[in-house]
Amino acid sequence: MSNNTQITKTIELNEDFGIKNAMVHYQLSPDELHEITIAKGQGVETSSGALAINTGKFTGRAPEDRFIVMDEITKEEVWWGKINKPFDPEKFDALEQKMIDYLSGKELYVRDAYVCADENYRLNIRVVNELPWSNLFCYNMFLRPSEEELEDFVADWKIINAPNFEANPDEDGTRQKNFAILNFTKKTALIGGTGYTGEMKKGIFSALNFILPVEKQTLPMHCSANAGVEGDTAIFFGLSGTGKTTLSADPNRKLIGDDEHGWTDENKVFNFEGGCYAKVIDLTEEKEPDIFRAIKRGAILENVILDNKGNVDFKDASITQNTRVSYPINYIDNIQPSSVGENPKNIFFLTADAFGVLPPISKLTPGQAAYHFISGYTAKVAGTEAGVNEPVPNFSACFGAPFMPLHPTRYAEMLSEKMIEAGVNVWLVNTGWTGGPYGVGRRMKLTYTRAMISAAMQGELDNVEFKKHEVFGLSMPTTCPNVPDQVLDPMQTWSDKKAYLKKAKTLSDSFQENFKKFEDFATQEILDGAPRV
Repeated sequence: MSNNTQITKTIELNEDFGIKNAMVHYQLSPDELHEITIAKGQGVETSSGALAINTGKFTGRAPEDRFIVMDEITKEEVWWGKINKPFDPEKFDALEQKMIDYLSGKELYVRDAYVCADENYRLNIRVVNELPWSNLFCYNMFLRPSEEELEDFVADWKIINAPNFEANPDEDGTRQKNFAILNFTKKTALIGGTGYTGEMKKGIFSALNFILPVEKQTLPMHCSANAGVEGDTAIFFGLSGTGKTTLSADPNRKLIGDDEHGWTDENKVFNFEGGCYAKVIDLTEEKEPDIFRAIKRGAILENVILDNKGNVDFKDASITQNTRVSYPINYIDNIQPSSVGENPKNIFFLTADAFGVLPPISKLTPGQAAYHFISGYTAKVAGTEAGVNEPVPNFSACFGAPFMPLHPTRYAEMLSEKMIEAGVNVWLVNTGWTGGPYGVGRRMKLTYTRAMISAAMQGELDNVEFKKHEVFGLSMPTTCPNVPDQVLDPMQTWSDKKAYLKKAKTLSDSFQENFKKFEDFATQEILDGAPRV
């Protein structure tokens, strides 16, 4: 970019944000941001050419410190509570001014980008970053405008990101020194006191989870998606550790996106993002070839451990289990260039059931689909967190509760309507344990899971016989190509059938206890999707 362009953008920055006398680096290339980060001692280059950085105190999101400004737009729409905590508009204004004063006179990195690959839903974003590698993350993860589009670019939303700025909780209304706050009236996200880059990505995702259903009648989804050679779209919902990224990266299908999508009334599914943000703990080229090969120049590794030659030890979790990499989606070879797909034909809810109770694959009715979507179940296994000595149920509404400003039933009802209109099949897939719970049984073979998903997508389960699960009422296929029949019925894989039924009843009770907070908002059809016992 020429100096004139930088001067013009500096003036716009002053006008748009009130930040004065800043040295503005506008729309720098990945190479420039990479080199600046290293020159400032904020990162190192790995042996693969990727940039490795440390996000500091915070190596993950801080959901307790996420707020939404309560105003005329949000007051009656947002599902206020533990997840969506209200923030005072005047406190927001004061905190924003503090950040503006803090950033004035500093060296800053500004980027214009957008989200939503479908032009009808595009949302332009201007990001002001205190740190160069934060700006590189935004290049990787948001969609990248052309030079022509940048000439008359107007931001719909703004992000002010200052990892080294800390709030005063007593004065500013925050819980701690770190914060992530959305203001729908000012269309601004404030993120401070944390270097974790995912706060920016999930901040905009949270905004879209409000804007799209309320203003556009479009369903936002925390999911991955891919498309077959004939254009058939498949969607994969799932919490961390369930295989969402792994199973959507299919060599025979094109990746639409790996984390955030919208489903429109025009029968389209579109990616929100321009990149991927993948966990890399225990990463190997054999298990995750696409992700492994994407770790090259332009990619950012977060909180990994390197040896003295710059080689990454992907098994080392001494900083965090949540080691990650971000990279542009075009670092994956087999992608859908438009990042847009047709109406889905199959939806998969992925769960890693550590109790070994749920079937490896089952077909859901619309009511069951809504019930399991609202529940968003997986399980934490022993050793993943301090004090977790046996499997613990983990429920996250809509498979993404921390990012959902509306009541979960709003999203579930939209999903049910779209499922029925599209005639889509919905499957619950257990990528967790079989033959017993964690510590007794074994993890479901990836080859079996892939075979079941492939059979579902190719219609090979359409005409097979199904039987009902004794406790959950789920329809289980009795046969599936390339999968032993015994594996398909989880009770048959246990040596003690009474122990199985007891464990199934325990998990069923957990589902019902979790769902109590949604019962008053749910339709009878959704309530009928609950476990039988």
